Amino acid sequence: MKRNILITCALAAAFAFGYAFNSFTTKHFEDKPGRVHGVGGIFFKCKDPKKVRAWYHDHLGLVVTQYGSTFEWKQATDSTKKGFTQWSPFPETSKYFLPSTKDFMINYRVDNLEKLVENLKKDGVTVTDTIAAYDYGKFVHILDCEGNGVELWEPVDEVYGKFPGGTTK
Repeated sequence: MKRNILITCALAAAFAFGYAFNSFTTKHFEDKPGRVHGVGGIFFKCKDPKKVRAWYHDHLGLVVTQYGSTFEWKQATDSTKKGFTQWSPFPETSKYFLPSTKDFMINYRVDNLEKLVENLKKDGVTVTDTIAAYDYGKFVHILDCEGNGVELWEPVDEVYGKFPGGTTK
């Protein structure tokens, strides 16, 4: 009986600690404009992107275009809004990931890209280019602490979702 009470108290304390920790960390980042709120894409180099796209289509059922495959999902903060994550194989000779020498790059969905870039520069993070704006969002590239290329994307999902053949419905 005492053991059950002790276990229940320990679980309740762990839950309360986790809730308090989550509230603290969430509050910390909510006060700081410009943050990652999802994965926008997974990009990797390969010998034959066309063959890789076909393999993933034939064996795993991905709906592919010349750019790869787009996964559509509902946003957690507002389930009436769609979000997208792009999967794209690149030629192994692609220079798109430079100055990183890695064979992969993660694209993160962010809010308030201008403010985020401003904060990253203040923190000494290497920003490798300037913000590029398109109708489907804004992009910039940075290097993480190990030289991995990272693409930051402030999406305009309403426009991105209209691209033909891009979703996995």
